[in-house]
Amino acid sequence: MPNADSPHQLGWISACYFFFFAILGVLVPYLGVFFEHRGFDAQEIGFLLAILMATRIIAPNIWAMVADKTGMRGQLVKFGAACSAVAFLSFFYHGGFLYLAMSLSIYTFFWNAILAQLEVITLESLGDNTGGYGRIRSFGSLGYLIFVVAVGFGISQFGTEILPFVGLGLFLGLLGCSLSLPNTRVVVDRTIATEPLKIDKGIFWFLVSALLLQMSAGPFYGFFVLYLKQVGYSESAAGVFVALGVLAEIIMFMFAPRLMGRYGVKTLLIVSIGFTAVRWLLMAFGAQYLVLLSISQLLHAFTFGLVHAASIQFVHQRFDIRHRSKGQALYASLSFGVGGALGTWLCGYIWGDGSSAWLSWAVAGACAGLSMIAVILIPKRQPAEDKALS
Repeated sequence: MPNADSPHQLGWISACYFFFFAILGVLVPYLGVFFEHRGFDAQEIGFLLAILMATRIIAPNIWAMVADKTGMRGQLVKFGAACSAVAFLSFFYHGGFLYLAMSLSIYTFFWNAILAQLEVITLESLGDNTGGYGRIRSFGSLGYLIFVVAVGFGISQFGTEILPFVGLGLFLGLLGCSLSLPNTRVVVDRTIATEPLKIDKGIFWFLVSALLLQMSAGPFYGFFVLYLKQVGYSESAAGVFVALGVLAEIIMFMFAPRLMGRYGVKTLLIVSIGFTAVRWLLMAFGAQYLVLLSISQLLHAFTFGLVHAASIQFVHQRFDIRHRSKGQALYASLSFGVGGALGTWLCGYIWGDGSSAWLSWAVAGACAGLSMIAVILIPKRQPAEDKALS
């Protein structure tokens, strides 16, 4: 059951989601443009953006081991927010490629202490009411939506150098909200032997699917705005299109609990990833058409909204309280970490001088198709578990 003070706690958790994803709304769509403005080519940009993803391979697992051993999940969120804010100050200096690579590595190492622990704190605060996750998580999408539009217009008016200022302000907001999270430790009965973390066939194929899906998102995470500029749109227009996708995501979060209860996680993952493959193909061959680009962005409701809600439930159900941080970290490190890094790096390599930009989206569509096949390969569960994964 939720804690007695859960309404108050969930309010601060919602605010943490707002600022965390507002930061992503500043960095994910516009960091490629920011690096381009500072003189880096497509291969260098792809490598730098891959660092953002690559640190998720190791860092979340380190923080998860600390969290599961100490139970200090709230403290780790605060520590990660404070250290990443300090490290983000390095963006104000116009350093070279090596400087920014080191800066990104340090900043994201601490940044990766936050989200997995926040997810665990949220679901444990909700108790049996896990269906309320979508409503809380939607505050993150709202923060992303507001700032992706605002920064798009801001860049059009003032240039890309506003990013460090906006980003630092949001980091301080995240730190301020995280200070209100409780310092209580999660108590685990150590007299009961803890079974080692086991990866069965279902979890294996789920993780393979998540990795491939995030590989497919490489062009979107790193080069979406650059691609729309190449097609003929402005930064502010690109921001509006990103916001359209996030708005669809917010609406989907509202319906996700009902859909999961009716259709099950596996079915929804197959449908959502199938729509994702269609989405990337629309980007490859129809981005110049306003209607097709709009449809592509509306499909973000499935690419991220429904996929993420279903995936979080999958992980939460498969790992007990002794392994929940590890489970969330494993999902984050293999999908957003390995998959995201490979996808962003591969996109930068294919992109070249920009003449093959469409091909990166076609490859993304193929990766999404393979991801859907991996979900289909998840074996059926026992009757007691079919409701969640059928």
